[in-house]
Amino acid sequence: MFLQKLMPNQYVDSIHHIDIEELKQRKIRAVITDLDNTLVEWDRPQATPEVVEWLKRLQEADLQVTVVSNNNEERVGSFCSPLQIAFISAARKPTNKAFLQAVRHMNVKIEETVVIGDQLFTDVLGGNRLGFHTILVVPVAQTDGFWTRFNRQMERVALYWMERKGLVSWKSKA
Repeated sequence: MFLQKLMPNQYVDSIHHIDIEELKQRKIRAVITDLDNTLVEWDRPQATPEVVEWLKRLQEADLQVTVVSNNNEERVGSFCSPLQIAFISAARKPTNKAFLQAVRHMNVKIEETVVIGDQLFTDVLGGNRLGFHTILVVPVAQTDGFWTRFNRQMERVALYWMERKGLVSWKSKA
């Protein structure tokens, strides 16, 4: 069923609500995260101090991080390079290629990796299609680029049906 592929394993308010110790207990060794509206607002060029601290906590827990974004190399590179974080831009999520490239680069298995993002139709669908543990976060900003606004409308419909069918244990914030 298509809705099952859109179901995240977890749904949290923000990256800061992800329990890093719980990830370690689950034998997670790597994080693939989206950038725009997951880590920072889509129009914020640099990481906030809180995001820098969160990334530091992941590193201290020996979790590798790769940013996988559909945005262009200039945007993703200018955010990730100062932080010395690996990244894949123009990822074409939800296709498999960038996700598989990230796990190869980090030398981990899919079952040792979590995918974090703010969109059902790119991050969650892409991660679920390959069998990753997926975490959906509430978007950092209430504004989006043109194509993301279209995706958000579709997400609202999908979340509504998931709630009606009792497939989710949370109330959507969309």
